[in-house]
Formats: sequence, structure tokens, C-alpha cells
Amino acid sequence: MTFLPMSEDAELSAEALQAAERQVELHGGRITNMKRTLLGHVPSFTAYMEWYTLKDELEPYIGERAVSLFSYAISDANDCLVCSVFFRRILIESGDDPDNPQVTETEQLLLDWGRMIAKDPNNIPAEFRARLEQAFSPKLRLILVAFAGLMVATNLFNTVGRVPLDEVLYDFRKPGDTRVD
Repeated sequence: MTFLPMSEDAELSAEALQAAERQVELHGGRITNMKRTLLGHVPSFTAYMEWYTLKDELEPYIGERAVSLFSYAISDANDCLVCSVFFRRILIESGDDPDNPQVTETEQLLLDWGRMIAKDPNNIPAEFRARLEQAFSPKLRLILVAFAGLMVATNLFNTVGRVPLDEVLYDFRKPGDTRVD
């Protein structure tokens, strides 16, 4: 059961409805359970939707697939049901196997880094940071860390808020996973 209130359209303020409409216009998709929950407080919704701004900035540098793999690694390592299944769907629908992706060296670096960020951000080895410095410019590292921070925040929001998994994602859960919140 959800811990945070998830509002129906009739319960949302005019400002919240406009924010939802603007989000769909700018980034497509739909108003998910997470977004519907965030719409109960428009400044919170706006802050979390900046994830899309950083995603759009990253894609020209590393590609949409790498962004999805990085996001999935963070979300899966955080055991965030909503986010990990969301990215599993993206990867599966694009023909990837999220449990055993065939990746480039850069994508593997992002997968490993994403897991480290989620599991133990205080102990990322110096030699790994050196690899990141070789692979990514200072500006790109800054955007990647900021993006990862928003991804972790999104994981936290969904997990602590007990936001239920959208029904459209049920079929994309890991084999044997029957959780819905």
C-alpha cells in the first residue's frame, strides 16, 4: 500500500494539471504513478522532472541506451522496484537483455559506476575514478554525477513513498518477482 497520497486528476490543482500537461508535451510518455504522486506538490514534481533535462543533456554524449543502462544499474542496485522495472522495459523493448546486456567498454564502465554509486558512493576506488577521468570530460562527469543523484533521489522517493508499480510494467519485472509496491 502506498505511503504517499496519489491524487486522481479531479483532486489536482489547476497548477498541477498544467504541470502534468507540460511534462507530457515536452517529454512524451504518460503520467505514471510516481508522477501522479509528485503532482500533489508541484514544486516537488518540478524538481524531480529535472531528471529529464539532464537525460536530454547526456544523450548526445553517451547515447540513449547508455543513459538507460546507467539508470538501470543505479535503480537495480538500489532495489527500487518502480525505477528498475521502468528501465527493464526500455531495455527489453529495444531488444536488450537487462540481465545480461551486451555492452561496450563505456557502457560497462557506466554499469559498474552506477552500481557503485547506489551501493557505496563513499568508497569508489581511486583507480576506478581514474578510468572515469580518462573516459569522460570534466563537464560530462559533472552531468553524470548530477544525473545519478537525481536517479538515486527518484529511487528513494519511489521506495520510501511505496509508490505502486504501474500495471503496464508488471510484465517487465525480473522473473519470479511478483512485487507491485
